[in-house]
Amino acid sequence: MNHAMTAPTFAVAALYRFTPLPDCAALVAPLAAAARANGIKGTLLLAPEGINGTIAGPAAGMAAMLATLRALPGCAALEVKHASADAMPFHRLKVRVKREIVTMGQPDIDPLAAGSYVAPEDWNDFIRQPGTILIDTRNDYEVAIGSFAGAIDPQTPSFRDFPAWFRARRAELFAGDTPPRVAMFCTGGIRCEKSTAFLKAEGVTDVHHLRGGILKYLETTPAEDSLWQGECFVFDERVSVGHGLAPGNHSLCRACRRPVSATDRASALYEEGVSCPACHASRSDDQRAGYRERHRQEQLAATRGVAHVGAVLPEP
Repeated sequence: MNHAMTAPTFAVAALYRFTPLPDCAALVAPLAAAARANGIKGTLLLAPEGINGTIAGPAAGMAAMLATLRALPGCAALEVKHASADAMPFHRLKVRVKREIVTMGQPDIDPLAAGSYVAPEDWNDFIRQPGTILIDTRNDYEVAIGSFAGAIDPQTPSFRDFPAWFRARRAELFAGDTPPRVAMFCTGGIRCEKSTAFLKAEGVTDVHHLRGGILKYLETTPAEDSLWQGECFVFDERVSVGHGLAPGNHSLCRACRRPVSATDRASALYEEGVSCPACHASRSDDQRAGYRERHRQEQLAATRGVAHVGAVLPEP
C-alpha cells in the first residue's frame, strides 16, 4: 500500500474495561450524544460486565470522549491503546448493549477473576522462560497474518470456540509432571483477559496475559527487540498494523471481511469488493453479483465525495 507522508488527522482509540455496569442500557443515549458532539465514530459495546470498543475522531474530540468514558462507574482505569490515521477509519457510530462485551458464551465466568498481567516491556523475558506455553487467543484469520514466534494457534474461527478448544487440548497441554505456566495474548487485551479468567475457572492457577495486548506491545517495543512476526489485524478500516502501529500491507475482502495480502490480491480468485481466495468457493454467483453491485455503488459514492455505509467489520 502507498501511504502518503501527511500528518495524521484522526486519533484512534481501542479501549475496554471489565467493570460491573448493571444498568448499561441507560448509558447508550448519553454516550451516543457525547460521541456525536465530539465528532466520534466507531463502535462502543456495553454489557453488565463492562465496556469495549474502538473509536476515532479529532484529537480534541477524542480527549473529551475518553474523559466521558473514564467518568463511568469503575472506568477510571480504562485500558486504551492509541493510534492515528490520516482518514476516518469508520463510516458511522454505533453504541450497543450486548450480553458480553466480548462473546465467549460462558455466562458463569467472572472476568474480574482474571490471571496476572505481564507488562509489554517484560513480555519477551517472560515468554522465553522454560516451562512457559504461549497461546494466541485470536481467530484463525487473525493469526494467519502474524503472531508471536512459538505461539500455539488454536485455529478457532471465533472466540466462542476457545473454551471447547481448550477443554479438548487440556490433557495434551498439561502433560508431564510439572504443569506449564500459561501466557496468553490477543489484539488489545480483552480476549486474553477473559481467557485467563476462563482458565482459572477451569482450575489452572499459573496463568498470565499481555497487558494492553499486541497493540500495546507493537506500540512500545522497538522492532529490533520484538518477538512479533508479521502484522496484526485490527477491527477497523486500517485492517492491519505493524511495529509502531504503522499501517500494514493488508486490505479487506468486502465479501468475507477477512484480511487480504498482496499474494491474495494477485490470485485469480480475488476481485476487489467481491471475493478473495478464502471465500470464493463458499459464495454463490448470486452473492458475488450482489457484492459487485455494492462495490459499484461504493465507487460511485466515492467519486461524489459521499461516504457509503457498507457492512461492518467482524467481531472478535
